Amino acid sequence: MGYSERLLPPLSWWLITLLGAAVLWPVIGIAVGFWWGLAVAAAVFAVIGAMLLAGSVMITVDADGLRVGRAWIEHRYLAEVRPLDAEQTRSRRGPTADARAYLVLRPYLKEAVEIALDDPADPVPYWLVSSRHPERLADALRDAAARTTPRG
Repeated sequence: MGYSERLLPPLSWWLITLLGAAVLWPVIGIAVGFWWGLAVAAAVFAVIGAMLLAGSVMITVDADGLRVGRAWIEHRYLAEVRPLDAEQTRSRRGPTADARAYLVLRPYLKEAVEIALDDPADPVPYWLVSSRHPERLADALRDAAARTTPRG
Protein backbone atom coordinates (compact mmCIF):
# COMPACT_ATOMS: atom_id res chain seq x y z
CA MET A 1 0.00 0.00 0.00
CA GLY A 2 2.86 2.41 0.65
CA TYR A 3 4.57 4.74 -1.74
CA SER A 4 7.71 6.78 -1.40
CA GLU A 5 9.41 9.18 -3.79
CA ARG A 6 12.14 11.77 -3.35
CA LEU A 7 12.03 14.71 -5.73
CA LEU A 8 15.74 15.21 -6.34
CA PRO A 9 17.08 17.47 -9.09
CA PRO A 10 17.93 15.60 -12.29
CA LEU A 11 21.44 14.56 -13.25
CA SER A 12 21.68 17.47 -15.71
CA TRP A 13 21.43 19.99 -12.84
CA TRP A 14 24.30 18.24 -11.03
CA LEU A 15 26.36 18.22 -14.22
CA ILE A 16 25.76 21.95 -14.72
CA THR A 17 26.85 22.55 -11.12
CA LEU A 18 29.98 20.47 -11.68
CA LEU A 19 30.71 22.28 -14.94
CA GLY A 20 30.34 25.66 -13.21
CA ALA A 21 32.78 24.60 -10.51
CA ALA A 22 35.17 23.21 -13.13
CA VAL A 23 35.13 26.53 -15.01
CA LEU A 24 35.69 28.42 -11.77
CA TRP A 25 38.71 26.31 -10.85
CA PRO A 26 41.21 27.63 -13.43
CA VAL A 27 39.87 31.18 -13.18
CA ILE A 28 40.55 31.29 -9.44
CA GLY A 29 43.64 29.10 -9.83
CA ILE A 30 45.32 31.58 -12.16
CA ALA A 31 44.82 34.38 -9.65
CA VAL A 32 45.71 32.65 -6.39
CA GLY A 33 47.22 29.28 -7.25
CA PHE A 34 46.19 25.81 -8.35
CA TRP A 35 45.24 24.40 -4.93
CA TRP A 36 43.30 27.50 -3.85
CA GLY A 37 41.42 27.39 -7.13
CA LEU A 38 40.61 23.73 -6.57
CA ALA A 39 39.49 24.43 -2.99
CA VAL A 40 37.22 27.30 -4.05
CA ALA A 41 35.71 25.22 -6.88
CA ALA A 42 35.08 22.31 -4.50
CA ALA A 43 33.50 24.65 -1.95
CA VAL A 44 31.23 26.20 -4.61
CA PHE A 45 30.17 22.74 -5.79
CA ALA A 46 29.50 21.67 -2.19
CA VAL A 47 27.41 24.77 -1.40
CA ILE A 48 25.34 24.55 -4.58
CA GLY A 49 24.98 20.79 -4.12
CA ALA A 50 23.74 21.34 -0.57
CA MET A 51 21.21 23.86 -1.89
CA LEU A 52 20.00 21.37 -4.50
CA LEU A 53 19.59 18.69 -1.82
CA ALA A 54 17.83 21.12 0.53
CA GLY A 55 15.27 21.77 -2.20
CA SER A 56 14.45 18.09 -2.56
CA VAL A 57 11.12 16.87 -1.21
CA MET A 58 10.06 13.48 0.09
CA ILE A 59 6.57 12.21 -0.79
CA THR A 60 5.26 9.36 1.35
CA VAL A 61 1.95 7.54 1.36
CA ASP A 62 1.40 5.18 4.29
CA ALA A 63 -1.41 3.97 6.51
CA ASP A 64 -1.48 7.27 8.41
CA GLY A 65 -1.78 9.65 5.48
CA LEU A 66 0.05 11.60 2.82
CA ARG A 67 3.25 13.45 3.65
CA VAL A 68 4.79 15.90 1.18
CA GLY A 69 7.86 17.46 2.70
CA ARG A 70 6.76 18.71 6.13
CA ALA A 71 3.06 18.91 5.20
CA TRP A 72 0.84 16.00 6.21
CA ILE A 73 -2.81 15.11 5.76
CA GLU A 74 -4.89 12.10 6.75
CA HIS A 75 -6.45 9.98 4.03
CA ARG A 76 -9.94 10.70 5.29
CA TYR A 77 -9.64 14.30 4.10
CA LEU A 78 -8.73 13.36 0.53
CA ALA A 79 -11.72 13.65 -1.80
CA GLU A 80 -10.41 12.96 -5.29
CA VAL A 81 -7.01 12.09 -6.70
CA ARG A 82 -6.15 12.81 -10.30
CA PRO A 83 -2.83 12.22 -12.09
CA LEU A 84 -2.11 15.05 -14.53
CA ASP A 85 -0.09 15.01 -17.73
CA ALA A 86 2.28 17.86 -18.64
CA GLU A 87 -0.40 20.04 -20.27
CA GLN A 88 -2.91 19.56 -17.45
CA THR A 89 -0.20 20.32 -14.88
CA ARG A 90 0.76 23.51 -16.71
CA SER A 91 -2.88 24.60 -16.73
CA ARG A 92 -3.47 23.78 -13.03
CA ARG A 93 -0.38 25.67 -11.90
CA GLY A 94 -1.18 28.66 -14.09
CA PRO A 95 -4.40 29.77 -15.79
CA THR A 96 -6.82 27.54 -13.86
CA ALA A 97 -5.00 27.59 -10.51
CA ASP A 98 -6.70 28.46 -7.26
CA ALA A 99 -4.61 30.85 -5.16
CA ARG A 100 -5.53 28.90 -2.03
CA ALA A 101 -4.07 25.62 -3.34
CA TYR A 102 -1.03 24.00 -1.72
CA LEU A 103 1.62 23.62 -4.42
CA VAL A 104 4.72 21.45 -4.32
CA LEU A 105 6.05 21.82 -7.83
CA ARG A 106 9.51 21.33 -9.23
CA PRO A 107 10.55 22.96 -12.51
CA TYR A 108 12.30 19.81 -13.70
CA LEU A 109 9.12 17.70 -13.42
CA LYS A 110 6.34 18.28 -15.94
CA GLU A 111 3.68 15.98 -14.46
CA ALA A 112 1.85 16.14 -11.15
CA VAL A 113 -1.01 14.78 -9.07
CA GLU A 114 -3.98 16.91 -8.07
CA ILE A 115 -5.40 15.90 -4.71
CA ALA A 116 -8.78 17.48 -3.94
CA LEU A 117 -9.48 17.93 -0.23
CA ASP A 118 -12.66 17.49 1.76
CA ASP A 119 -11.87 19.19 5.06
CA PRO A 120 -14.31 21.88 6.19
CA ALA A 121 -11.70 23.30 8.58
CA ASP A 122 -9.09 23.74 5.83
CA PRO A 123 -9.47 26.51 3.22
CA VAL A 124 -7.07 24.71 0.84
CA PRO A 125 -9.14 23.22 -2.00
CA TYR A 126 -6.43 20.91 -3.36
CA TRP A 127 -2.79 19.96 -3.31
CA LEU A 128 -0.84 19.96 -6.56
CA VAL A 129 2.26 17.80 -6.18
CA SER A 130 4.95 17.15 -8.78
CA SER A 131 5.85 13.50 -9.30
CA ARG A 132 8.01 11.41 -11.58
CA HIS A 133 5.33 8.69 -11.30
CA PRO A 134 1.94 10.44 -11.01
CA GLU A 135 -0.07 7.31 -11.85
CA ARG A 136 1.67 5.27 -9.14
CA LEU A 137 1.25 8.05 -6.59
CA ALA A 138 -2.46 8.41 -7.45
CA ASP A 139 -2.97 4.63 -7.25
CA ALA A 140 -1.25 4.49 -3.84
CA LEU A 141 -3.45 7.33 -2.54
CA ARG A 142 -6.64 5.69 -3.85
CA ASP A 143 -5.62 2.34 -2.34
CA ALA A 144 -4.83 3.92 1.03
CA ALA A 145 -8.07 5.92 1.02
CA ALA A 146 -10.07 2.76 0.28
CA ARG A 147 -8.54 1.09 3.34
CA THR A 148 -9.31 4.05 5.61
CA THR A 149 -12.52 4.11 7.58
CA PRO A 150 -14.78 6.97 6.53
CA ARG A 151 -15.22 9.99 8.79
CA GLY A 152 -18.15 9.71 11.09
